[in-house]
Amino acid sequence: MATSTAFTLFTLNGVDAQKFLQGQVTLNTEALAENLTRYTAICSLKGRIQFGLWLKKINPESFEIVVTADQAEEFAKHIKKFGAFSKMKLEQVSQVYPTLNGASTDFSANETDIAAWQLQAIEAGQAWIEATTAQEFQPQELRLHQREGVHYDKGCYLGQEIIARLWFKAKPKHWLHLVQGTGYAPAAATQLNNDVEVVNSIAVDGGYKALVVAKPEALAELGLQVLDLPEALNGDVARPQ
Repeated sequence: MATSTAFTLFTLNGVDAQKFLQGQVTLNTEALAENLTRYTAICSLKGRIQFGLWLKKINPESFEIVVTADQAEEFAKHIKKFGAFSKMKLEQVSQVYPTLNGASTDFSANETDIAAWQLQAIEAGQAWIEATTAQEFQPQELRLHQREGVHYDKGCYLGQEIIARLWFKAKPKHWLHLVQGTGYAPAAATQLNNDVEVVNSIAVDGGYKALVVAKPEALAELGLQVLDLPEALNGDVARPQ
């Protein structure tokens, strides 16, 4: 069964902070408005999301970064490895708690009902990555570009070549859907069949709701009810022709 997720806050401060992140994450840190939280990703060289993170720019030399607690240790190792020669410092601050804020999520030290947030986030199509789903999905499959978490014209970053090729020259075969099913809530990364994989799920009365990456026809075969995502996330995930 799905369980509640914990979150860890980091700060990244220094004159190279923005430049470093620009070469790491899928969104454009230079264009990111200050004090606005956006969900973005650090990808592997194969173009799959290795770390999902909520990023807030305080100013170009100061950022707040939230990751799921089960990714915190590996995230810190990654930043210290790739940022070893950058003038900046990563510090782990504390556990934080989420609150849905329109099209994104905000975090604070004030304790909130994480299970309630999970349901709200799932219903809003706000998929998030945990350790079990690391390197499972491409950003486009999670509709991350429709959440302003990917910018395809920002220049080089980890995995950019493959991510850009998929956007400009191809189309995903699987993409994010909101579904409702019966029985126990399947854990993240569960394969419901070869063409349906669970990203996030939560138990509800009579069953569960989940965000899955799937071929649309495979959902019908499983008998899952497909629910509407918010309008901004309901469109085609492919690049407009």
